[in-house]
Amino acid sequence: MSDAIADAKRALRAELRERRQLLSAAARESAEAGIHAQLDALVAEHDARSISCFLSTTTEPGTRSFVTDAAARGIRVLLPVTRTDGLLDWAVATPDGDIAEGLFGLPEPVGELLGPIALNDVDLLVVPAAAVDRTGMRLGWGRGFYDKTLGSMERCPPVYAVVFDSEVVDEVPSDVHDQRVTGVVTPTQTITLTPTRR
Repeated sequence: MSDAIADAKRALRAELRERRQLLSAAARESAEAGIHAQLDALVAEHDARSISCFLSTTTEPGTRSFVTDAAARGIRVLLPVTRTDGLLDWAVATPDGDIAEGLFGLPEPVGELLGPIALNDVDLLVVPAAAVDRTGMRLGWGRGFYDKTLGSMERCPPVYAVVFDSEVVDEVPSDVHDQRVTGVVTPTQTITLTPTRR
């Protein structure tokens, strides 16, 4: 990656991180309710019985109520568990599942670990992002877990990134290893940006 692209990504991430930290508790609560409703509709639209999602941190658009509710309704939800080699293991969410702090302080499920290939059986992927542009290019938080995961999948189902409304932007800096997403879920809308992946 060129220094200019790396610098542009770093600067944009810092700006987005700061904006997220300034959100009020009421704004976060409202965003989580919106994300929950949008993800419920997306799962129904895709008739998804098995999905992947992530456990949101305190500054991310909230996904936890959606995960708990989906698991309680019998949807198989795989949650990511970070590994030191840059890949992701997966664990099946349960409505009352324990959560621990994983690598990098990220919330992760406690339970039986499934390897990276467990993801090959899902109907829909819901991934975190810092921002997504109008071509579907996703800016992550810089560790590359999802770019590696998406880039290595044999048959990739639709991938939707979860961001706040202001984080759907005209363009994000990107490099060759960065992966596009099918669409974006925000607290107020779901936008399909690119055709379903390979």
